[in-house]
Amino acid sequence: MKTIPNNLWKSYSSDAKEELVINYLPLVKYVVDRLPVSLLPQISKEDLISSGVIGLLKAIDSFDPSKGVKFKTYAIPRIKGAIMDELRRLDWIPRSLRKKTGLLEESYSRLEKKLGRAPTDQELSQELNISEDDLRKLYIQMSNFSWLSLDEELGEEEKNLLEKIPSHNVENPWQTLRKKEIKDIIKKILEELPERERTIMILYYYEELTLREIGSILGVSESRISQIHSKIILKLRCKLQKIKEELTT
Repeated sequence: MKTIPNNLWKSYSSDAKEELVINYLPLVKYVVDRLPVSLLPQISKEDLISSGVIGLLKAIDSFDPSKGVKFKTYAIPRIKGAIMDELRRLDWIPRSLRKKTGLLEESYSRLEKKLGRAPTDQELSQELNISEDDLRKLYIQMSNFSWLSLDEELGEEEKNLLEKIPSHNVENPWQTLRKKEIKDIIKKILEELPERERTIMILYYYEELTLREIGSILGVSESRISQIHSKIILKLRCKLQKIKEELTT
């Protein structure tokens, strides 16, 4: 992608908009490639890309370069948001899976409080009264939407707050504090993870590699990486929920 001059953003001609779309179209592919598309047989990659393009168009229409923020930083959450909206519209997550996931999270949280540490797969499977093999299958099923369900953990007010991008001239103190709190929480959780799990999170969220690329580096399958990622997200969700409860009591 080439650097777009600010004066092009001020032009509302169809030619200017077309140039912007063509230049930033790779951002849509970037977002889609980081989703577990291969694990979603009922959803085509083309459909996700189409939804992402809608998000890109909206981002182009609303972007204000005077705020000093890179368009990539501004556009990616909106592209992902458009894809998520389409997935919700399709209601592609079976209710039975949502129920199983809810029970898994409740059981994990209950055991963590009881044991004072993260429960093992054996302990968790016993709590759920299922085999460890069935638990591993559930992790794989969860991997299809763990990236989506984590976003849903935040309330609408918090999501709106986090999506706002302040200008360099006016800094919102509450927003700055909120972002710092979340970063500190995630940093602390990452530091507590086993080395392999921490490596996966760093490669995925900081190095921005796809699950498939991470699997190739670690010598395991994409589905295995997705399974481990789901377990990490489960830990993260439970810890965030615990912190949320402490702040409201």
